[in-house]
Amino acid sequence: MKNTYMKTFITACAAVFSIIGVNNTTVEAVTEDHIINEDTVWELGQQNGVNAENNLSNDLILIDEILEIPEPQTSVLPLPTLMLNKVDQPIELKEEIKEEEPVEPVEPAISLSNEEKDYFARLVQAEAKGEPYEGKVAVATVVLNRVESPEFPDTVTNVINEVVGDAYAFTPVQNGAINKPASDESIQAVEEALTRQDRLHDSIFFYNPEIATDTWIRSREVVTTIGNHVFAK
Repeated sequence: MKNTYMKTFITACAAVFSIIGVNNTTVEAVTEDHIINEDTVWELGQQNGVNAENNLSNDLILIDEILEIPEPQTSVLPLPTLMLNKVDQPIELKEEIKEEEPVEPVEPAISLSNEEKDYFARLVQAEAKGEPYEGKVAVATVVLNRVESPEFPDTVTNVINEVVGDAYAFTPVQNGAINKPASDESIQAVEEALTRQDRLHDSIFFYNPEIATDTWIRSREVVTTIGNHVFAK
């Protein structure tokens, strides 16, 4: 009877080792180190409170308590990396092509004939010769601002030919320099001034502080300086 229960106990031990994942090599190593025989197993069973008269299920319960079998650990496997492109090539993003809206041409603030534009450009050439392009546009803007102002005549030609006191308002008209042809840059400056939104804060005067002799003009509010000209209102 003793041998029968010892075999049962040994079988239970082997089953427990199998449950906790111990391979055959480890079991063999344990049996070799501790030379388990029937008497030794009986003595171990008596030392740890294992009753050889109990059935196999009771032996397994007691063996579990003796060996303190750890609970299996659940390992978290890393999620697979998302492969965006199997051939490892850069993904080309197609840009949405938007149709460009047609730009409507800007209507000139004042409608001028070709003769008036030429006369206008010759005044700009004579007044702003040697000045930067922006300075030429600014001179043309002053003329247009005068047309819009109630203090001056209401056409470009009349503004250019205005007489103040006993002289023309613009020196080139007085000395005849306005009769010389305009440069391409002066012609372009007139075209830009006719369509530009910047009115130089409604400036209606300009002068060169290096040569101006009129003290009254210097009393006007200065708006900006471009090249050698001061623009005021």
